[in-house]
Amino acid sequence: MRDLRSIEIATRVAWSFHGLPYKWGGDDPMRGFDCSGFVVEILKSVGVIGRGTDYTANGLYGLFKDKGFSIAEEGMLVFWHSNSTGKIIHVEYCLDKLLAIGASGGGGSTITMQDAIEQNAYIKVRPFRSRKNIAGILDPFLV
Repeated sequence: MRDLRSIEIATRVAWSFHGLPYKWGGDDPMRGFDCSGFVVEILKSVGVIGRGTDYTANGLYGLFKDKGFSIAEEGMLVFWHSNSTGKIIHVEYCLDKLLAIGASGGGGSTITMQDAIEQNAYIKVRPFRSRKNIAGILDPFLV
């Protein structure tokens, strides 16, 4: 069974950050998010993970790896892996079976607001199936 009330709230939280800048290592709505900082903030907002915790994309994958699905639904997390290492390198929050919202476009050199502007690195909505290297779709709201 999925926790639909928490998913509804989490999706509203995700949308509230739409357009904020990407920042490498960011986990703060005032300074910017990286991909995992954004997803961690969403999950903390509804108590799926504890307030004092922090995870990388790889760590989030490990936390929910036993809750995999082939078809995405609102509230699920989609993960990508590196071609060369196989390590999980990116995560986004699914809005439905086609679209995800996530902090993307940046990387290790995206530290300032100017970097984000120059790299078009923001929290944005994109179709996720068109991108290569999807490692899995996992459901943190499965209870």
